[in-house]
Amino acid sequence: MNQDHGGSGASLSVLSPTAILGYGFPEASLARGLARRPQAIAVDAGSTDPGPYYLGAGKSFTSRKAVKRDLSLMLRGALDLGIPLLVGSAGGAGAAPHLAWTREILLELAREGSLRFRLGVIPADIPPATLKAALRTGRVRPMPCAPALTEADVDASAHLVAQMGHEPLVAALDAGAQVVLCGRAYDPGPFAAPAIRAGFDPGLSLHMGKILECAAIAATPGSGSDCVLATLRGDGFELETLSEARAFTTVSAAAHSLYEKSDPYELPGPGGSLDLRHTAYQDLGGGRVRVSGTRFSPAPYTVKVEGARKVGHRTISIAGVRDPILIGQVDAVLEAVRKQVLASTGSDARVLFHVYGKDGVMGPLEPRRDAPAHELGIVIEAVHAEPAEADTVCSLVRSTLLHYGYPGRISTAGNLALLYSPSDVSCGEVYEFSVYHLLEVDDPRALFPVRLEEVGP
Repeated sequence: MNQDHGGSGASLSVLSPTAILGYGFPEASLARGLARRPQAIAVDAGSTDPGPYYLGAGKSFTSRKAVKRDLSLMLRGALDLGIPLLVGSAGGAGAAPHLAWTREILLELAREGSLRFRLGVIPADIPPATLKAALRTGRVRPMPCAPALTEADVDASAHLVAQMGHEPLVAALDAGAQVVLCGRAYDPGPFAAPAIRAGFDPGLSLHMGKILECAAIAATPGSGSDCVLATLRGDGFELETLSEARAFTTVSAAAHSLYEKSDPYELPGPGGSLDLRHTAYQDLGGGRVRVSGTRFSPAPYTVKVEGARKVGHRTISIAGVRDPILIGQVDAVLEAVRKQVLASTGSDARVLFHVYGKDGVMGPLEPRRDAPAHELGIVIEAVHAEPAEADTVCSLVRSTLLHYGYPGRISTAGNLALLYSPSDVSCGEVYEFSVYHLLEVDDPRALFPVRLEEVGP
């Protein structure tokens, strides 16, 4: 820790280079952050935001080239300063293939740069038998809007991961890891772990992590591809950007504290929740903001478990509609086309229409249904276990809608302006979340063993 010569005691600084590993950042911003000699560099590498595909397929939603570039600069900076580098939710979804993929990039960087360090690897995969045993004893409950979990859901999942809290990361640091590579992790965890390990308040440490995990998105103008620095003291933490193009404001910091939250006062996580009822945001000038008053409220320890199962293959076609007569009755026409194609083929494919300009974003939750657009974008989607069947059904829905004789139709030309030729695009495998539940645990470290290895010459 650094000693704060302002008289408020010990301080600890954490550098967050980017919102997601692989999103990039200016090298000049990173250099400014390193010059401040932080005590840790941390980065979140994953999210469920891109949906279940990447967990189910075992693939990253960021490119290998971009991840290697970001890691090379972070790793070199951390080793030069002799500080830890912590990576959460490796490979995007944090399952075994994602963890192995990111570890190989680190080993490649070590070989190419003749780098030496102790690596702590923390898997987050949950054995199906473990989850099913907990289900039988009533220690699993659904997240809001998720159905009750069944053993069949568990067995159908291609991968199962749990969001580790900060405790396994602290254990890795205690064991001397200079680089900590995690499977699926609670987003604030990698940022909070060094601070909690050093004895700082858990509420302030986790709130700092909540903001840092998105880096400069929490500044103004926001960016997911720029660096920020936070300095934690005994009674609060200070936020600052590392680019003259951005600044923290009390509004931007407070707004980001509400990010991805359904309750403005409580943010649940492993082992409890952040209580923001007494949180205060103070403008320090120069684009810096001080945050204080956040507290951690302990609760029975739970971790969120995520699983994804394959449900088939997807084929889509993208088209535009500008006829006001069709636009005025588009829902009825699309439903008629769906029924006609499925009846004529006898197919059990799922046929979906995403109508942009009407309710393509919010679907049935869209409140503005009295202001029709002058044009609509329609994404036709067919999903089936067999790729060829998805292709067939999508092509028949597209051709049927193209020439459908709806009431009031005057022209005998096509109803659709098709964006591409070929018009139909096979999108490959489709996954859905099969597990999105909370698992009660007695020991926050038991499911997440730390594996140490010496890397380099």
